Amino acid sequence: MATMTMPSTGAERPTAGGQRIAVLVPCYNEEKAIGLVVAAFRKALPEATVYVYDNNSRDQTSAVAAAAGAVVGQELLQGKGNVVRRMFADVEADIYVLVDGDDTYHAPSAPAMVRRLVAEQLDMVVGCRKTAEEGAYRPGHRFGNAMLTGVVAMLFGNRFTDILSGYRVFSRRYVKSFPALAPGFEIEPELTVHALQLRMPIAEIVTPYGERPPGSISKLNTYRDGIRILIAIVKLFARERPFIFFGSLFVILALIAIVLAYPVMVTFLETGLVPRLPTAVLSTGLMLLACLSLATGLILDTVTVGRREMKRLAYLAIPAVQGSQHGD
Repeated sequence: MATMTMPSTGAERPTAGGQRIAVLVPCYNEEKAIGLVVAAFRKALPEATVYVYDNNSRDQTSAVAAAAGAVVGQELLQGKGNVVRRMFADVEADIYVLVDGDDTYHAPSAPAMVRRLVAEQLDMVVGCRKTAEEGAYRPGHRFGNAMLTGVVAMLFGNRFTDILSGYRVFSRRYVKSFPALAPGFEIEPELTVHALQLRMPIAEIVTPYGERPPGSISKLNTYRDGIRILIAIVKLFARERPFIFFGSLFVILALIAIVLAYPVMVTFLETGLVPRLPTAVLSTGLMLLACLSLATGLILDTVTVGRREMKRLAYLAIPAVQGSQHGD
């Protein structure tokens, strides 16, 4: 599991060795909060450029962000994943700070997260949320996050404790090698699984998590988006671990086929007759499906290994974050 530390909340500055830092803020209808977010991160990371990408907001999000000093862009395809994909493609930097535009994440923690990334030459540092405010992190969200984090740990490895955190710091080689396929809130599990599958060096830092400012409304639906994220994790499992996924289907289908076929076989051996023909046909069909599932898993596993090798080569083609300035 990734190690976690609690950053100091003082007026710290990152040790980035003069490297370019970009703060990426995907936004949708956040006029009440975005000005506070931009101001907070400009203060915490004065050498960074803050980019706000508006995702078809119906309020004054873009105008407020620009007035606060952010570089404002637009993404017309609706969904957080689409915005993150566009920002990762458009923005050129050495270190990227990704944060939501709702003013719930702790900007003074950013310098410590950047320093950790640089000093240890990591590819991702996740801000693991900690709060005592009930309104900031509702029980349903806590339970859903714990459940989904557990599912990811079981399927891909136990290196994260908060896979749905929207507060992350990335190296350039992470950002420019990330496929970004998810369209919506499923982007967080995809970010996590990408790091796990390529076995990237990562860490978590505990960060305070607060409530939204008055008038700001959450876009996350606990049940609808929770189900979508769970489905996305299952799809990632099928895509990234196809042999285990389809091999499990093979075992289940084969066991059902054997259970159904057993009494038919016993009767046939005793009498030479097959009185329950539909059961025999069903068990045969299930066994054929089981074998087909196993063959599919074997073929897709070979394809997945090739894809992973290509992603790894793309990742290695970009230099790591330079961590020689440890004493700065």
